[in-house]
Amino acid sequence: MGTLSGKIALITGSSRGIGQATAELFGREGATVVVHYRRSEAAALDVVSRIQEVGGKALTVRADLEDPDAIDALFDTITERLGSLDILMANAAATAFKPILDLKPYHVTRTFDVVFGSLVHMVQRAVPLMEKPGKGDLGRIITVTGHGTPFTLPAYSTIGAAKGAVETFTRYLAYELGPRHITCNTIAPGVITTDSTHYYAGDRYDTLDREVTTQTPLGRMGSPEDVARVALFLASPLADFVTGQVIRVDGGLTLTSGPFENMKHAE
Repeated sequence: MGTLSGKIALITGSSRGIGQATAELFGREGATVVVHYRRSEAAALDVVSRIQEVGGKALTVRADLEDPDAIDALFDTITERLGSLDILMANAAATAFKPILDLKPYHVTRTFDVVFGSLVHMVQRAVPLMEKPGKGDLGRIITVTGHGTPFTLPAYSTIGAAKGAVETFTRYLAYELGPRHITCNTIAPGVITTDSTHYYAGDRYDTLDREVTTQTPLGRMGSPEDVARVALFLASPLADFVTGQVIRVDGGLTLTSGPFENMKHAE
């Protein structure tokens, strides 16, 4: 019996990176995992295959989180095929890494629609599926932000602001949904070795890796698995009395001045 045996989990953006690592860990721990993706069906199916190889259960669902109708279709599928939901992990994000003066209105709109607007919509659809009168089980909502909320990073203003809104919103969720027996917490990763980090740093990735490693007390950049293990804790009975919190998973990087002072985004 795994830690999440019998649970149903939706993890957005789970075809790669932090979402993928979390989906595979949740699957190994007994959850039925809804692997959400937007573009790469092949990558999502690979995640499902790896979960099934260890005896877990998973299915893929495609949805563009900018589109409210697509979000509704995603939750309609969960309702029809699974009937309930125990865990929602809002991990997907999209943005344009640009200086503020170069931003266009659609850059801002898209970032906030994917990162923040979709979260509001998903919560409204997820909560009725999470409420289980008489069972005593807790629903779980886990949001994912990042290093760009407590610190300013080059060319990161829009997604940093959107993720800052997610942190604040998650605290409000914890307050309002506590009486409904749903915990709500944020994971704030530090600098993690993902495709997104490679894309953000561009040809300065090696410089970023070196500076993060030097300034992180634990001496390395974080991995998606580091974040996934904290998500597992928050989704498990071990965290039944933890709600409304921002949990930083950064190896101690926020204890230092940060590695971005000499780091400029490659155009």
